[in-house]
Formats: sequence, structure tokens, C-alpha cells
Amino acid sequence: MYVNPENINYWSPRYQKWVIVEEGYASDGATGAIDIENSISWWVHDKVKDTEQFADGTVCSNLQASWILFDILKMEKRYVRSFLWGISTFAFGETKRMLKHNE
Repeated sequence: MYVNPENINYWSPRYQKWVIVEEGYASDGATGAIDIENSISWWVHDKVKDTEQFADGTVCSNLQASWILFDILKMEKRYVRSFLWGISTFAFGETKRMLKHNE
């Protein structure tokens, strides 16, 4: 388990919305993958996946969360990972979301 050491305020150019990850927010990191140090990508992705919403309270879908992860990784010049993780978080995240909502 990881604890976010500082506030992260991410503006999504794609969706024109903020994602705010508060200091102290707990995350399991990159589930099933190697964690990336010095990246806000998984913090922001985990936050929108946990809350299923942007900072303004509007819904953030699994597809949007995956695109946000893709956009951040691409911005960080992690091109291959942006593509691979964008696809895998969408595919596995949707399955996980469906199971969660069917409980």
C-alpha cells in the first residue's frame, strides 16, 4: 500500500476537468504491473477509479480513466507504456467494475 505524500491537482486537457488526489490518499499502486516511480499517472488513475468521478462530481467512466492514464504517461514520454497500460486498464478495469457493481 502506498500513501500519497503531497496533493496532486491534474487538469485533463481531454475532458477539461480536474482530478484532485489529496495528500494521504492510499493506493495499491499499479495492480498487476510494475510501479512507476516519479509518475502521477497511477495516483490519478486510482483516484478516479475509486471515486468514479472528477473533482467537480461528474461521472468518470472506466474508459475515461484509461484515457487519462494514457494521456499522463504520454505527457511523461512513456509512449509504449501509455499504449499498453491504456488498453489493459480499460480491459481489466471494466471487468473489475462490472464485478464490483454486481455484488
